[in-house]
Amino acid sequence: MTAMFVLDVPENRGVIEVAGQDPLLAVDEVGPYFRISATGELPGDSGDEPLGAGHSSTTGEIVIDRRATGCRHAVWYSAIAGLQGARIVQHDKNALRVVPG
Repeated sequence: MTAMFVLDVPENRGVIEVAGQDPLLAVDEVGPYFRISATGELPGDSGDEPLGAGHSSTTGEIVIDRRATGCRHAVWYSAIAGLQGARIVQHDKNALRVVPG
């Protein structure tokens, strides 16, 4: 499973909210952290689910657009608390991209 952990603090809420709107990502609580994981499942064909701001994840990959989160740079670069079965291939002023490790 490709997953990343974000500490549950008010400053990180934008990251959690954007991830929660992405139908290819699952967000759950693990202790004082949120785990954002790539579900590996494509959304249904109903067309009723909004993709949400900053959606660009693909199957097995986590992608979050910084501007959609509303995070300032200092918070953005310190949001990641850990990884599970994953590695970061992009973490810049534009986006965070986490792929299977």
